[in-house]
Amino acid sequence: MFKRKPPKKTEMQLSGITIEVTRKKVKNINLRVYPSRREVRISAPWYLKMKVIKDFAESKLPWINRHLAKYQKIPGKIEPRYESGEVHYYQGKPYELQVIKKNIKPTVSHSIEKGIIKLQVRPGAKIEKRAGVLKEWYRARLKEDIAKLIEKWESPMGVSVKEFGVKQMKTRWGSCNIKARRIWLNLELAKKSPDCLESVVVHEMVHLHERLHNKRFYRLMDSYFPEWREIEHELQGRVD
Repeated sequence: MFKRKPPKKTEMQLSGITIEVTRKKVKNINLRVYPSRREVRISAPWYLKMKVIKDFAESKLPWINRHLAKYQKIPGKIEPRYESGEVHYYQGKPYELQVIKKNIKPTVSHSIEKGIIKLQVRPGAKIEKRAGVLKEWYRARLKEDIAKLIEKWESPMGVSVKEFGVKQMKTRWGSCNIKARRIWLNLELAKKSPDCLESVVVHEMVHLHERLHNKRFYRLMDSYFPEWREIEHELQGRVD
């Protein structure tokens, strides 16, 4: 019986950077940089000589260093205290938080032009309350955007979503209950770009055609939303 040739992994050193090279059955040479893990990987066709792969990597060194440097500038994660001056993200953009204390109903508003999110709470409101008010604002805005996207895609995709919801998820951006025709989206998507949100919505709606992540599923994704692969890298925190 014919056996597929297994991928072969090697490493090369360039300017102090370790690059993992995997030679396998692919058509093109591909480069991936994972800044948070300080990893650089190349996949290349079997027929390419190592010298060709090395020359390619050397030509990309400025690009690699630029993306690795991005992570060095990011400080360790600090838990938000929901105080004025903090930076919070909405639709992929950073906003400065302004906390206003008044004896009226808590509200949240934002200004794209000024790059500000205003969080209005009563004096003495604890961190949990401030966090909750902002979270519910994220939830409401995200639901509005999801509803519009579902309406946009139902007809072109030939599917119908009976129900959708938003919740905090630790390991997924979304999920789909095919039988109930219900999709769930991660609340954190409110902080991601609109393209990220649309890609995840389309992804879950494609599951109404195909339950598994198989070749048919990815063919459908390519036909409906070709840019999903590039966006997937952003969602996974990768730089491509």
